[in-house]
Amino acid sequence: MRKCRVKVVIYEEACKSCDLCIDICPRHVLAYKRPLLKPIVVDIDACTGCRLCELLCPDWAISVEMEDSRVEVR
Repeated sequence: MRKCRVKVVIYEEACKSCDLCIDICPRHVLAYKRPLLKPIVVDIDACTGCRLCELLCPDWAISVEMEDSRVEVR
């Protein structure tokens, strides 16, 4: 089975800590970073690349990138 690599980029300067990305993620990829409660990636391996966090962010503070290279998953 093959799986695309996913990269989640969070632009902290644009983030207003609304927590929509954390609440909407079906795989719990994101969590809070203290003290400013900005989101961070805590489990990138769980990310499916659905892009819900990116699409629903009101400040465009998240980008989900699919890498071209594919890795073998066993």
